[in-house]
Amino acid sequence: MKAHYDFSKARRGAVVPAAPTKTRITIRLDEDIIAWFRHQVNEAGGGNYQSLINEVLREHIGHGAAAPWEETLRRVIREEIQRAG
Repeated sequence: MKAHYDFSKARRGAVVPAAPTKTRITIRLDEDIIAWFRHQVNEAGGGNYQSLINEVLREHIGHGAAAPWEETLRRVIREEIQRAG
């Protein structure tokens, strides 16, 4: 390695800019969720776990018409009441 590197012409920012259709957000997800998505990507031979999360969310939205939020919420509440009782 060199003893000194010249960064005088360096620029800040991503090496590869994000696609214009992408929006940067901050989201907090549980560690086990992130680990699961990373594991899935590694098992598939590589890729981007964030893209996989995006794909799963898009698929869920596509199935949204089949299971409205109210119906899903009622089902979850019934399941939780059965577990508690």
